[in-house]
Amino acid sequence: MNLLSSRPDIASSKRSPQYNSVENTTVWVIQDTYEGQNFFDTFVFYTGTDPTNGMVTFVDQQTAFSNGLAYVTSSDKVIMKGDNTTWLPAGVNRSSVRISSQAMYNTGLFVLDLDMAPWGCGVWPAFWTLGSGAWPWNGEIDIIEGVHDNEHNQVTWHTAPDNLQCNAFINNNAGCGITEWSRASYGPYFDSQGGGVFAMKWDTNGIAVWSFYRAAIPQDIIQGLPDPSNWGEPVAELAPSSCDITQYFANHSIVFDITFCGDWAGNSYATSGCPGTCADILMDPSHFVNASWIINSLKVYKSATLLGGSSEAASRHFISVLTILWIAAVVATLQTLLSAL
Repeated sequence: MNLLSSRPDIASSKRSPQYNSVENTTVWVIQDTYEGQNFFDTFVFYTGTDPTNGMVTFVDQQTAFSNGLAYVTSSDKVIMKGDNTTWLPAGVNRSSVRISSQAMYNTGLFVLDLDMAPWGCGVWPAFWTLGSGAWPWNGEIDIIEGVHDNEHNQVTWHTAPDNLQCNAFINNNAGCGITEWSRASYGPYFDSQGGGVFAMKWDTNGIAVWSFYRAAIPQDIIQGLPDPSNWGEPVAELAPSSCDITQYFANHSIVFDITFCGDWAGNSYATSGCPGTCADILMDPSHFVNASWIINSLKVYKSATLLGGSSEAASRHFISVLTILWIAAVVATLQTLLSAL
């Protein structure tokens, strides 16, 4: 399975005689920002049953806000959590949150800055994108996912059965999974380092994921001008030679959720080192004090192309994109200043 791959060479296009032989450049400009007091305004709270068979009840927005399962702090930290205060009778599901963005995306650069991702015995969180319509026909991209107090994040792609590499209907829906080598990518150690940034780039060249703990976040991300070409090798990459990206991934919403037990956390519980059974620990709320997302921001960028060469059209395009980048930098600066007030 050839998942990890460098970007394929791009054939140069035919150029006119007066056009200098200079490569085109891709830059990323801000499309959507999810942060602060307005974070939940453009998300929908899911209240259906858990398709992964978790012992969870996903609550609606009003219940989540009323019960303190979703809120934004005075310092603009976005909190989503599983219920960690209620003792439950045996066999009763624990309340939690699952949200999906109203916006759908086809390609983009998704940059999540967070102080904490959920973890703990029986806990199964995910930050992912999901295609529209019947699953898995438009694909699924799991950017952050893990169970219990594991230390290594798992990145996974799930696709329709025509793709033999990542077919969601074989191998118990294992898909194409890559486990990060870093123990700072998930769980207690990630949180103790102050969290960090996860970035997913999705374009015709493939789907790639990077993760950075707090002290290692690239300066271009901090400045709001991300440049994946400066980030080194991704921790996981699905190359177009392994999968037709445009065929198997389309119309994706952004999803956050926290479930309990279920197909992964439940089935792996006996070998997790956690006490008792998953059903037993579900009753005691003290086991879920770390089952929380603490998010600073989620930013979605779209690509723009700086045309190479010295033609008049290329120069006009270059100036236009530079103007967009300048505006994006000003907006990012103003947002930082306002958040400090």
